Amino acid sequence: MRTPHSHRRPDAHQPSATALRGPAAAARRHRTTGARTRAALAVLAVGLLAAGCSVTVDDGDEDEVRSPFTGESVEPGPVLAVKLDNAPDARPHTGLAAADIVYASQVEGGLSRLTAIYSGDVPAETGPVRSARESDLQLLRTFGDPAFAFSGARTAVLPLIAQSPVEAVTPDSAPGAFFRADGREAPHNLFLRPAEGLDDAPGASDASDIGFRFGEAPEGGRETDEETVRFPSASFSFAWSDEDGAWRVSMDGSPAEDTGSGQVTAATVVVQYVDVHDSQFPGTPFTETVGSGDATVLRDGRAHDARWARNSTADGTRFTGENGERLNFATGPVWVVLAPAPG
Repeated sequence: MRTPHSHRRPDAHQPSATALRGPAAAARRHRTTGARTRAALAVLAVGLLAAGCSVTVDDGDEDEVRSPFTGESVEPGPVLAVKLDNAPDARPHTGLAAADIVYASQVEGGLSRLTAIYSGDVPAETGPVRSARESDLQLLRTFGDPAFAFSGARTAVLPLIAQSPVEAVTPDSAPGAFFRADGREAPHNLFLRPAEGLDDAPGASDASDIGFRFGEAPEGGRETDEETVRFPSASFSFAWSDEDGAWRVSMDGSPAEDTGSGQVTAATVVVQYVDVHDSQFPGTPFTETVGSGDATVLRDGRAHDARWARNSTADGTRFTGENGERLNFATGPVWVVLAPAPG
């Protein structure tokens, strides 16, 4: 269970993003060490997740409400998506380890950007925040009408964002929610206070079923210590850690660090092979997240072959194993790498 700071506005004396330490690290350790216990309880939740925005599990002692994004025992709240810079000068990130889901996608030049999804508990700060892309709108539609925080977008994309269901949160709409951090050079120094960002998006959808299922590990798969996914000019590696009971994340050959909690980890990693093609805007790729294709799901030190399917923008994404049954994720943070499909 995460620390109970859901939707609270940070205190005025909250340290800057570059100095955040202490409670966030403790919360992250608690989240990791409790993963195995939560996973056992999450087995009971598998058949119930489709019912709505949360899952109530009777463990014989008390009812627990579980997140449809992580399977953790935290009550879901409004969904906040934040577009994060992922250039080397943007690292280490702040608030990345607190995300329920992290999507990694390709941008111009074969580089990568991250989209962090928060609900229920939000960190005091997150960033660096960067600009939106057209394909973000297709991906985020699976969350209903989420709040979407970004620094800006090319002029032709802004009308598409305005016409979409997302609730845009920008430095223009919520200037008090953003700040420039000391010790970093622009454009890698723009950070967000998520609680204040959500204040600017009162209509943001609460977390609901997006297709993820949590529970016992599927049979089969292959044992693996590390898996690497490559973009034309970026890479992501995931190394299994028995000590953490999770996958340690590396980006471009270096460990992914969070200013508040150190090494970033994921309970489940999904390598989702998608069609990445030219968008309607020259030089900008579009990542298709509607359709179907192959995937690899990493959990508990094993890799499982899978298929993904998403019928429309309003649907979630189903992941099935070789037997055609829904494939359970491990309880905890999920990383989804939207990787170009081979060929």
